[in-house]
Amino acid sequence: MSALPSHARVVIIGGGAVGASALYHLAKAGWTDCVLLEKNELTAGSTWHAAGNVPTFSSSWSIMNMQRYSASLYRELGALVDYPMNYHVTGSIRLGHSKERLQEFKRVVGMGRYQGMDLDILSPDEMRGKYPFLETHDLTGALYDPYDGDIDPAQLTQALAKGARDMGAKIFRFCPATGARREGEEWVISTPEGEIRCEKVVNAAGYYAREVGKWFGREVPMMVMSHQYILFEEIPELAAWSKEAGHKLPLLRDVDSSYYLRQEKTGMNLGPYERNCKAHWVTPDDPMPDDFSFQLFPDDLDRLEWYLNDAVERVPILGTAGLSRMINGPIPYAPDGNPLIGPMPGVPNAFEACVFTFGICQAGGAGKVLAEWVTEGETEWDMWSCDPRRYTRFAADKDYCIAKGMEIYGHEYAMHFPKHAWPAGRDRKLSPIHDRIKALGGQFKPYNGWERAMWYAEPGDDLSEEATQTWNREGPWRPRIEEECRAVTEAAGILDLPGFSRFRVKGEGATAWLSSLITGKVPKPGRIGLAYFADDKGRIVTEMSVMMLDEDFFFLITAATAQWHDFEWLAKHRPKDAAFTIDDVTDNFSCQILSGPNSRAILAEVSDADLSKGWLTHQPAQIAGRWCQLVRVSFAGELGWEIHTKIEDTAAIFDALWAAGQKHGLKPFGMEALDSLRIEKGYRAWKGDLSTDYTVLQGGLDRFVDWTKPDFKGKAALEREKQQGVTKRFVLLTVEAGECDAPYMSTLWHGGKVVGETTSGNWGYRVGKSIALGMLRTDLAVPGTEIEVEIYGDRFKATVQPDGPLFDPNNERLRA
Repeated sequence: MSALPSHARVVIIGGGAVGASALYHLAKAGWTDCVLLEKNELTAGSTWHAAGNVPTFSSSWSIMNMQRYSASLYRELGALVDYPMNYHVTGSIRLGHSKERLQEFKRVVGMGRYQGMDLDILSPDEMRGKYPFLETHDLTGALYDPYDGDIDPAQLTQALAKGARDMGAKIFRFCPATGARREGEEWVISTPEGEIRCEKVVNAAGYYAREVGKWFGREVPMMVMSHQYILFEEIPELAAWSKEAGHKLPLLRDVDSSYYLRQEKTGMNLGPYERNCKAHWVTPDDPMPDDFSFQLFPDDLDRLEWYLNDAVERVPILGTAGLSRMINGPIPYAPDGNPLIGPMPGVPNAFEACVFTFGICQAGGAGKVLAEWVTEGETEWDMWSCDPRRYTRFAADKDYCIAKGMEIYGHEYAMHFPKHAWPAGRDRKLSPIHDRIKALGGQFKPYNGWERAMWYAEPGDDLSEEATQTWNREGPWRPRIEEECRAVTEAAGILDLPGFSRFRVKGEGATAWLSSLITGKVPKPGRIGLAYFADDKGRIVTEMSVMMLDEDFFFLITAATAQWHDFEWLAKHRPKDAAFTIDDVTDNFSCQILSGPNSRAILAEVSDADLSKGWLTHQPAQIAGRWCQLVRVSFAGELGWEIHTKIEDTAAIFDALWAAGQKHGLKPFGMEALDSLRIEKGYRAWKGDLSTDYTVLQGGLDRFVDWTKPDFKGKAALEREKQQGVTKRFVLLTVEAGECDAPYMSTLWHGGKVVGETTSGNWGYRVGKSIALGMLRTDLAVPGTEIEVEIYGDRFKATVQPDGPLFDPNNERLRA
């Protein structure tokens, strides 16, 4: 083995499929001075015992992109790097037992079509044509993916490693990283072979990623599950069929029963995701070993008995086969089941590419994404679904990670219905008035750990989990949400909104610096305004509210889930010699929204504020003898104020408003009502309508661009786009929808062609219509144009509306 170099541009820690892919894609990008360190042989971790399935299916747009790229890469990788690979593109059949499952499948078919994949829905008879051994009597249909298949994980890893080596990158096996420290602008990685310095480092350590993260002061939110699959001996009937057909059976997934069944040569491979699952390395009597290379856990067949019996009923020939071998190995899980790919939160020039539950099918795309993060500081696709900064400190709690990991594993193929709330790991962050909100009937969901009321139930409402198992807008929540919207429109509503992310920026030069980062103007003291941050390509990075208190002193307020992402964006662009400071003060404050035509009368009874101040102003005030900042804005689109308070004063101020508001018709309203109210106004939501998948101009945010400024981040790209013409435009659509409103990434059609996609959708209770926001081909983004929206497989007529709110188009109520 050659000697370990003293320096590299990038060091990758971990030699599984993901680490090898990251090295390959870095080298492909021209960064050949990169080193991968592996404590044992390549593939020694989860890669070696992985089943090797390569699905493209995902209900996440970004993960589907990543898996589609992987499958495409694997089809040509062997020839590209001159390395033999066993990659079988067999196609797959994903079984559906219910109407709701078929709706999910149809949505994914539409997403796949938009990404260039020809997915299809099969009837029971069509399933048997592709899989003759299948019992279909109780099935409603299936999704067929012709691109699915399986690959040898070891060969895949070695092929990626060979490709990286051929381009000049280096791999050191049996050379474990043992620590890391920061010296100046470099990382120093220690190994038994000596130290290696690097500009950037990547944690690709798989199920050891949490241990590696500690070297950087990072608590990686993850845990480790025991995952088993069963290999069966030859089945003569299958061997005969396969020989005659000349190919393998499609990979079968019974997602409602929660397992996959794959032909393995002339036998079978059964892989369940059992509800009675088991976590490993989580108790004192089961500590994580220093090295678990090429090792397995003891078999635990009892956990799989139900799944084995169900699979035999579904494919009876399986019952004739003898059991050949069981595999029981560790697989890492993040609290939402998605991997961590991107900047290591709070750590300079460090990145994560770890905690992959489906590492083989995602490795190719993950390597591409990671290489883009490292070499360009941004990715082609918006990858928020996998960004490590989507979690904040609370998520690193060990018990939380275990509870969520086991929940995700046991519901690996679950449908994620919009009104359903997963129960594990809840109540991590509670508003000071959580008990009051709960007593009023609040039904909660977490936002970055903060419990927020989605809607308010009345006695007798069906609050069962079963009631939420639907894609339809109808349910026990609908009349309550309508009542809440009516209260905000006709009287007043109050919404408890804990967890807004808040950053205090103060000091000489702060205003000029902010002006150089945002596309528009910085508001004057006493004013508040929306600010958009673009990257160098003019794409939408984030949206923040800028509240100017004084020259060079302001607060930036942003989404709860954006806390680490947005703070890091600001810190990254702060000059090292700047005189101003940026502080995250999120934990010090809370917020309540008071909105509706009677909100001024309510405030007049309890506050000393000047309530004649107009829209987009703010002022300090007293309510019940407690300080607050009254901000004259309303995401609900009605006369209203955001009431920002210190955490400890939240309850006193809520109680005063609640008592004064009773004679004015004050009701509590939740996030569901707020989303309905905001979509009628065409207000955008972060990481749906606002993401790096779109530029500021595509997002219809032209009025927030100050072209007269000498420069701002992204200006050159936006000027080029303005000159060349914007290819697609943000639109507000009214939809003649059926039982469901358009979910994120529903396909837009015109003249038999795909012409755009939705970015959000909901029912507008004030206007009595289904509404969608989306991106549409520019020539069609004209008021009155009729198109179609594909919603769970069915197309519905939609009409492009004028550029402005559907409700109160002149904002007369908002400005009242």
